[in-house]
Amino acid sequence: GKRVDYSGRSVIVVGPSLSLHRCGLPREIAIELFQTFLIRGLIRKHFASNIGIAKSKIREKEPIVWEILQEVMQGHPVLLNRAPTLHRLGIQAFQPILVEGRAICLHPLVCKGFNADFDGDQMAVHVPLSLEAQAEARLLMFSHTNLLSPAIGDPISV
Repeated sequence: GKRVDYSGRSVIVVGPSLSLHRCGLPREIAIELFQTFLIRGLIRKHFASNIGIAKSKIREKEPIVWEILQEVMQGHPVLLNRAPTLHRLGIQAFQPILVEGRAICLHPLVCKGFNADFDGDQMAVHVPLSLEAQAEARLLMFSHTNLLSPAIGDPISV
């Protein structure tokens, strides 16, 4: 495979307390995926005067970094994909929240669409960059809008 910017990969674990439209994103992955947006946020809110200072704050994982990261992630969907993607439910959008550890947390009811289980399956996470891509993810790809099978119309989340 090829490397893709603004993407990551990790094992999935169960997150039964999550809403259907949310996924738990490990801090380590989130800080890398959203680094560009994080730098912009630190500079805009005057916590850093330039890119170098912002990057050093991120590298040192200062407390303000986590606050800005939460704000950035709030309005920014991510796409989760489990290979092989055989139909449109193999890639869906979620609202990310920060979690501890190194695994992506997923609600158990959305696993059927991905044909995933929690025995070591891995998923890729992608960040849609443009406003159009984010809007498309929210409108068409959010997990709570994909509850029925596109082939036969039966419920996916049972």
